Parts: sequence; structure tokens; C-alpha cells
Amino acid sequence: MTMTTAPVTGEWRLTKARVALPRLLWAELRWIFRRPRTLVVLGLLAVIPVIIGIALSFADGGPTGDADPPVFVTAASSALALPIGALTVLLGLLLPLTVTKAAGDALAGEQANGTLRGWLLAPVGKGRLLLVKAFGVAVVGLVAAGLVGTTGFLTGLISNGTDGLFTLSGTTLPLLDALGRVAIAVGWVTVQLWALGAVALAISACTEHPMLVLATVLGGVIVSQVLLVFESLDWLHPFLLPASWDALINLVRDPIWWDGLGEGVLRAACYLAIGLSLAYARLVTSDG
Repeated sequence: MTMTTAPVTGEWRLTKARVALPRLLWAELRWIFRRPRTLVVLGLLAVIPVIIGIALSFADGGPTGDADPPVFVTAASSALALPIGALTVLLGLLLPLTVTKAAGDALAGEQANGTLRGWLLAPVGKGRLLLVKAFGVAVVGLVAAGLVGTTGFLTGLISNGTDGLFTLSGTTLPLLDALGRVAIAVGWVTVQLWALGAVALAISACTEHPMLVLATVLGGVIVSQVLLVFESLDWLHPFLLPASWDALINLVRDPIWWDGLGEGVLRAACYLAIGLSLAYARLVTSDG
């Protein structure tokens, strides 16, 4: 008895190419936001601005006679400074930790658990796989920054009302103008997180250990912030991603100082392009 096998037809190849991208993106988001650790970290980020606002309400705050008072002195009586100040502080560690953990789980974590191969057998091409994983990391960054900005702004409004929307320059803003500045701050921080997420994805594509991704990226962020302190390393500062993170406070000035913010977006875009390129190169050249 002879056995025959059906040839691989063009119809099968067409079916392979019909994997719906929206369905993949939705499945990735469900997978991410069903993880308890993701929900715990996002909940913590949402609570921190509330804690800061409550603490400031018991502190002796308010604008001083200085031309440029510290942001959290202003935040004690300004609903605008509180969310932007919280974003500035959390951008130093907790927000990068959130997006880096998501990127580590996206590739390295699934490869360690053996579920990444299932994506490729679905079938999903490696380029589309990276797109789906990058989308998931980007959404986590947007949600994290959005939660901090939203809870910070609401806490400031509850504590100080709409009359407390003044800037470091001493001017008072209308509600919509202040809300727009908070939205710009959230978008700007999200771009910085996307840049970190791209770098984390590039590292995640090279290892099976998510904690290695987390340690490498967070270690790089901390070292970069330390290097920024040394004036003798001024030549290196333009290449460090955190070099523009202090510029976020320019959104609390009137008028807004755009130079540092624009430089930060450009630097983040370079990191984003390089990180995704390295991640893609690693995926398409790997055997798995």
C-alpha cells in the first residue's frame, strides 16, 4: 500500500497569510492585562500621586518669593504642578520598571516558558510578532503614564480646586489649558517609555531571562542619571536618554520652554528606532 501526502497548495499559504493582525493585538493586550503583576504595578502608579497630594496638603507649601520655586513646593497648592511633578519623579525609576518588565515578559519571558514558539506556529511571521509585542509594550507605557497624569491632576483639583492652576512663573491658567499641558506631559513621558521599551525588547530578543532584561535596562537608566551629574562628561550627556527628563518641568512655566522637550523627543525617537531595529535583526537571524 502506498501513502500519498497532499501537496502544500497556494490555498494553505494564503490561509497562513490571513492571520488577522487586530486579533493578534487584542490577544496580546488581554494576555498583558490579565497578569496580576501588571495590574499591581499599574495600581501602585495610580496611587502614588494621590499619596503625594495628601502628603503635600499637610505640608507648608505654596509659592514662595523665589522666581523659580521647587516644583513640589508649587504642587502643594497647584493642581497643575502635582501631576507633572509626579511624572518627573516616577520617570526616574518606577515608570521605566513598568515598561521594562512588560518588554522582558514579551519575548524573553515567553521564550523561557516555551510559549513564544507557539506564536511562530500560529503561524505568525517574526516581523509581525515583533510588531505585536512592541504594541503591547507601548500600550503599557501609555496606560502607566496616563494613570499617573490622571490621578495626579484629579488629586490636585480636589485638593486645590480650579483656582490653583498656576505655573512656576506665577501666572494662573484656565482649566482647559492646564489639562492640555498635563496631556502633553503624559504624551512626552510615554515617548520616553517607548524608547526604553524598544531597548528592552532588543535585549529581550537576545535572552531567555526576563530579570536580565530588567536589571540591564534599569541599571542603564541609573548609571545614565549618575553620569549626568559629572560636568566633565558633558560630551557624553547628549547620548544619554535621561538627559532631557528634567525638561518635563518646563510645562509648568508660562510660556512653555519647548527646546528641552523637543530635544527629548528627538533623542527618544533615535533610541526607539535603534532598539526596534536591533530587536528585529535578532529575531529574523535567530534559529528559534
